[in-house]
Amino acid sequence: MATKDGQTDGSDEAGARKFGADTAQSGRDDGSITIRVSSLPGREWGFDASDSTKENQIPSRHVSIEQRLPQMFPQLSPQRIERARRYGTIETFEAGQLIYRMGERSLGIRVLLAGTARLTRRDGLGNTHFWMELGEGHFLGETAQLTGKPYLADAHAVTDVEALLIPPAKMRSLMIEEAYIGEQVMRALILRRAGLVQEGIGPVLIGPLGNPKLVALEVFFRRVTHPYRIVDTDAGFDVSVLPNPPATGNSVWPIVALTNGITLVDPTETELAGALGLLPDLDESYVYDVAVVGAGPAGLATAVYAASEGLSVVVFDAQGPGGQAGASARIENYLGFPTGISGHALSYRAFMQAVKFGAEIVAPAEVTGLNCGEQPFELSIRGGTVVRSRTVVIASGAAYRRPRIQGLDLLKTHGVYYWASAIEGHLCEDKEVVVIGGGNSAGQAIVFLSSFARRIHVVVRKGNLDASMSRYLIDRIAALDNATLHLNAEVQSANVDDEGLSGLMIAGPSGQLVLDTRHLFLFVGAEPNTGWLAHCGVAVDDRGFVLSGQNPQGTSTARVCLPFETSVPGIFAIGDVRSSSVKRVSAAVGEGAAVVAEIHSFLALDALPVRK
Repeated sequence: MATKDGQTDGSDEAGARKFGADTAQSGRDDGSITIRVSSLPGREWGFDASDSTKENQIPSRHVSIEQRLPQMFPQLSPQRIERARRYGTIETFEAGQLIYRMGERSLGIRVLLAGTARLTRRDGLGNTHFWMELGEGHFLGETAQLTGKPYLADAHAVTDVEALLIPPAKMRSLMIEEAYIGEQVMRALILRRAGLVQEGIGPVLIGPLGNPKLVALEVFFRRVTHPYRIVDTDAGFDVSVLPNPPATGNSVWPIVALTNGITLVDPTETELAGALGLLPDLDESYVYDVAVVGAGPAGLATAVYAASEGLSVVVFDAQGPGGQAGASARIENYLGFPTGISGHALSYRAFMQAVKFGAEIVAPAEVTGLNCGEQPFELSIRGGTVVRSRTVVIASGAAYRRPRIQGLDLLKTHGVYYWASAIEGHLCEDKEVVVIGGGNSAGQAIVFLSSFARRIHVVVRKGNLDASMSRYLIDRIAALDNATLHLNAEVQSANVDDEGLSGLMIAGPSGQLVLDTRHLFLFVGAEPNTGWLAHCGVAVDDRGFVLSGQNPQGTSTARVCLPFETSVPGIFAIGDVRSSSVKRVSAAVGEGAAVVAEIHSFLALDALPVRK
């Protein structure tokens, strides 16, 4: 049943007047629409300190955010406002006037010098939701306003308003030059985005739960940290109630209803990103100092360190920030996080650091080719854009490997997963699940899914996990009462019916075993993402990983080759895509930081190295 959206009255100690607490319903009166909130639990953002038992795995989606309202909506002191004045210009708005509209390109952060502003949000079903009223000393905006991306709320002047408008570039400068203000503002912006995502008010994904294309778009929204909700069409939803119903009716899924009334039918991730205003207009005449291909831990580390040291940086990723690490439900052995951190939270923090220092991060954007025959290098982006850069960092990681299992090709992606997040977890609620793999990625997935699945069957080709998995994960799995290990075993075939995967045939020491399951998680290694380098001449090893260091594959230059430099001077390789690299998040971050020193050395050369 649909219920009306609730609102919570009251003031927090920082002076914010209201915070909307919407229910997970549409607010329509016909009662026929069931909406699942897109929100990930508070722990996804590192805000929740509750333990990880099954009962506490998914805490209340409001508790952790509401506890941090004073930090979400801080009131800047008169002294700090005075220090910020030189970065902006004064604007005035009459009572009732629109300050900015949801979906419009952002002009920056607005600090309220006088008056009161009301923030509301709209969803793809045509509903409007009250969010907040803010007064003098507060500022309007969230993380999108640091990059000029579209607003995620409407703002109106309740009374006459005087505001200080600080454009994105000026705001980033203020945050660096005025460290105390920067810390206060950055924390608030990140928390606001977290609140928006957890409330889930925005575009609406429409389709049958578990539909592979719908799940793919849900993962996309999660990767780019954008609020959304899902309408399950199996609950009887009729698209004719949409503001602009599609001509395809109820026959093609998924449908995305945007907040501006536009309806997309079965869009690609790139089409959806464009409709949401997430893709920047790149200046093809501009020459960057550094172009990074891949926004995993290695690529983001390069972006943070290079941008913070004054280099112009652009980062491309075909999916979104995070890489394989971004899909990890929980990383517990990363330095500095004794209680663990989700891959998404770690990636988003790194993403925001890079943005703070001025790096441009473009995603989804697939690099399809690299012209390294002359300087500057030219990167071809799917869609026709060409970007030029003096150096290139290959941080494109590796793509998940698909094992040779009879019948698996018939499934494509229906019931087959390559990561385990809250999205996949909810699809597996109280179900039988099979995980193939014995590495850390598999271990993290097993531990995470144990809070959702009725039983997890783990299929491992070797006789134990000791050589491939960290001890803390082995011990954690051994303590689970709903995980069964099948050692010295492999999946021989997959059974498929009209709904997708229906079962798996496993061969092991005791013979064959048939498992009834509709959910298969694959963690069996990966292939390097190096196809886009085919015409560049960058040397790779016999498995396709990029060679780096001392004259790889017998090439030579007039100088000593730098440790992360490839066979083409000025092109560097880091992270999982680099041959002989250590496949760990911390190692990738270290390489991303270290390569920046080599980039400085290369850029300091008077001329390109001469080939012998």
